[in-house]
Amino acid sequence: MSSITLQSGLMSSPKNMKEACQAMIDARRNRARGHRLKHQHEVCSGLTDKEWNAVVTRQKSSFAKGKSFAYTARWNDYKVNYKKIKL
Repeated sequence: MSSITLQSGLMSSPKNMKEACQAMIDARRNRARGHRLKHQHEVCSGLTDKEWNAVVTRQKSSFAKGKSFAYTARWNDYKVNYKKIKL
């Protein structure tokens, strides 16, 4: 029985381990070659000077932490008129 190389690059019936390993290596190379050909047009180019200068990167910053509701607004009773309340 002769070994037939399939379209996928795999051998249908390798005779020994060396042929099987070689067939696996060839299949991997063919798969990688096909992937490179498929994605060859997606190569990224660099930025132009105008694009590079337009990029804004923020610096590290730390702002003052505001006090919580319990420290500020909770105790502001704006609607209560204490002058009218009789105890």
